[in-house]
Amino acid sequence: MDKLTEQLSLLGGKTEYKQDYAPEVLEAFDNKHPENDYWVRFNCPEFTSLCPITGQPDFAEIRISYLPDIKMVESKSLKLYLFSFRNHGAFHEDCVNIIMKDLIKLMNPKYIEVTGLFTPRGGISIYPYANYGRKETKYETMAEQRLLSHQ
Repeated sequence: MDKLTEQLSLLGGKTEYKQDYAPEVLEAFDNKHPENDYWVRFNCPEFTSLCPITGQPDFAEIRISYLPDIKMVESKSLKLYLFSFRNHGAFHEDCVNIIMKDLIKLMNPKYIEVTGLFTPRGGISIYPYANYGRKETKYETMAEQRLLSHQ
């Protein structure tokens, strides 16, 4: 068994969808180019979660962009992870911050940002944004600058 197959257990197998928030499904693999700074971006246009008060569904596009270091998130595991929010009650802002923190824990990226483009509810759209840059590096400065100039 090669090193990549040892790191990834979800590819090629039967897909099991979790019924509630499941950070344990996230998997990472080795970045083949850790010496390079480059962007990886994921869009999940069919994200759903539940309002923790009313239990009604909330719909969003979740955008994740990051600069990998040693580890990268495997896309099928990310899909299953994001789907696990389907029956999870959390406010929009919580979802974005939870996703970011779980990905930081998984990969320890140089930089990451997560945006939620939630569809209107009661005539108001909510677009929470969270970012992180590794402390005491140029990525921390980058995170501060991007946060301050975020629109």
